[in-house]
Amino acid sequence: MKIIAVANQKGGVGKTTTAVNLSAALAELGRRTLLIDLDPQANATSGVGVEITAGGSLYFPLIGRGSASAQIVATAFENLSLIPAEIDLAGCEVEIARLDRPLARMAEVLQPLKNSGDFDHIILDCPPSLGILMTSALAAADGLLIPVQCEFYALDGISKISGLVERLRTEGANPGLEITGVVMTMFDARTRLSPQVVTELKAYYGDKLFKTIIPRSIRLGEAPSFGKPILAYDPSGTGAQSYRQLAKEFVARLTAA
Repeated sequence: MKIIAVANQKGGVGKTTTAVNLSAALAELGRRTLLIDLDPQANATSGVGVEITAGGSLYFPLIGRGSASAQIVATAFENLSLIPAEIDLAGCEVEIARLDRPLARMAEVLQPLKNSGDFDHIILDCPPSLGILMTSALAAADGLLIPVQCEFYALDGISKISGLVERLRTEGANPGLEITGVVMTMFDARTRLSPQVVTELKAYYGDKLFKTIIPRSIRLGEAPSFGKPILAYDPSGTGAQSYRQLAKEFVARLTAA
């Protein structure tokens, strides 16, 4: 079992959409999946229909009060569990920085979950910044999945998080961290730009680029407001089909690693 962080410091690239819907698609495949919302905005939490509650996040475990397992809640979707987020998580940026070995704290908190055997996948939805929460999540993860919007500055944004990965490796915070893959989101075949961006990223990342490409979809944008992954909101639509295909490719890639 591997912990996979879904992260990109750029906002609006489909990061939470990918974390939620990949997790739901893995659960639909029968994979016991734990989605951990690390973004104080708690969009992944509301996106699976779970109410945001004070004290219901990893905040207290991260500052040494309680365990991560005690924060797990069920969702309405079979095989999909959640550790929610809440606004107090923003305080972790300060609290964790005061601890000894701050980058190791997330790994210490998540290790019992990893060792428990209760889950086939743990997916971390990271905040869209290069702060302590994202950095410590990457220090705890086995792999990184980077969603990238099909837009002009895609390569510029992805280079920053790739640089952070390399720094965590070389400085010893997480020598084994690998880029599991890059997934293109918000693809619009009607424009010239989207295919051009895919071509550029394929040349740069090669086999790291997932073959599955997530299309721009009104339904994908609507689903969170109903508290549902796209697989429940529009199960036969192109968005749901794409995330099902991504989940299969994701499992195959992890199995082959």
